[in-house]
Amino acid sequence: MLDVACGHGRHLRWFAGRGHAVTGVDRSPDAIAAVSGLGRSVEADIESGPWPFTGERFDAVVVTHYLWRALLPVIVDSVAEGGVLIYETFATGNETVGKPSRPDFLLQPGELLQACAGLHIVAYENGFLETPERFVQRIAAVRKRPSGDALPQRHALDGAG
Repeated sequence: MLDVACGHGRHLRWFAGRGHAVTGVDRSPDAIAAVSGLGRSVEADIESGPWPFTGERFDAVVVTHYLWRALLPVIVDSVAEGGVLIYETFATGNETVGKPSRPDFLLQPGELLQACAGLHIVAYENGFLETPERFVQRIAAVRKRPSGDALPQRHALDGAG
């Protein structure tokens, strides 16, 4: 599992606590120090430096409250076959209720859907949430296997694969 802009590790802790191998990336030394010992942690400025996971793919990629448009294709490409992307961040409209308010940090309508066009969309939301007040886009998407095989064993509900 890869947590992009992992902060102090809320998602890393949840996944690691359930026995998953985790990797977090953040540019903050304090954030990386907070997640050390949970799994692999990488301090990197992914907005101005190289992507530290070139050639790697992850069974799950989680992104929350982070948007750097130039990285959207790279993040989507980091999802392994049979893997899942869970992404939620602020959307247009948020400028009316709080921060972030700059268009650079707000997804346009349908932008997350377009970025994930090569994946199988399982769920998508674009709208207003009341507590706390914010406008968001959320997506859960899976990279299908090219062969069309059934889900990998780890996803099978009945254990039959």
